[in-house]
Amino acid sequence: MTEQAYTEIAYEVSDGVATITLDRPDRLNAFTTTMMRELVRAYAAADADDAVRAVVVTGRGRGFCAGADLQRGGSTFNAEDPGRAAERRDIGTIGGAPRDGGGVTSLTTAACRKPVIAAINGPAVGIGATMTLPMDIRLASETAKFGFVFARRGLVPEAASSWFLPRIVGISQAMEWVATGRVFGAEEALAGRLVSKVLPPEELLPYAYGIAQEIAENTSAVSVALSKQMLWAMLGADTPWEAHRVDSQAIYRLGQSADVVEGVQSFLEKRAPAFPNTVSADYPDILERWPSRPAGMD
Repeated sequence: MTEQAYTEIAYEVSDGVATITLDRPDRLNAFTTTMMRELVRAYAAADADDAVRAVVVTGRGRGFCAGADLQRGGSTFNAEDPGRAAERRDIGTIGGAPRDGGGVTSLTTAACRKPVIAAINGPAVGIGATMTLPMDIRLASETAKFGFVFARRGLVPEAASSWFLPRIVGISQAMEWVATGRVFGAEEALAGRLVSKVLPPEELLPYAYGIAQEIAENTSAVSVALSKQMLWAMLGADTPWEAHRVDSQAIYRLGQSADVVEGVQSFLEKRAPAFPNTVSADYPDILERWPSRPAGMD
């Protein structure tokens, strides 16, 4: 087991699984610049650590994340506010505007090559909802509530959710939730395909860890990492021929690997596999790391 020191999240690695816990329970894990920085660091650590095969994200206490911390009042989202400007001066700009902190988090989540499983244990509102969209699997407790409440605060959806949300739930469902800004329950989230399963509170984390352990114990780390990148990247492809090109290169490269030898032999010998390859040493350079950084961003 390994642990790292954080102040607004907890990060722990055990048995091949990294657990990221949003850790401001007295504020329903409301999102701050400090939390943004720590999440970015945690996802980068998970991506770089060959001991991590999957990531589980949850919240401490009765909430997942209640959205942005609003203690600054009406200036909370004003980038010209001296306090906000000072604490975010180093995160850069894009298109001439300061980068959205939710987007900094979401794009780092998306770039992590390890599967990320959201175990949404309570209210997930605003950034609490949008930060889950680039996660690969979303599970919800029966007590979870969701809200894309931005229009009710005079804002628009952030965290690159205008790209993620319609691809996950479809444009009609996305617009209903975004235009109304209403809060809705776990069963509606399931019906709208925002989450894949709703579970009793006591079963949520065990179920999430069950998926993570199945990945850790039965699959090739390189195969899973590359598959994740391919599936997300191909959402933006113009034609299936682009997928065919990438598939062919991947099969060509991985077909010669020690992992494929082990995968086939372990199947024929009816035993558990012991894949030798690692993401840090053996990840193939087949497609540009997704999501690619655009031009015009400081």
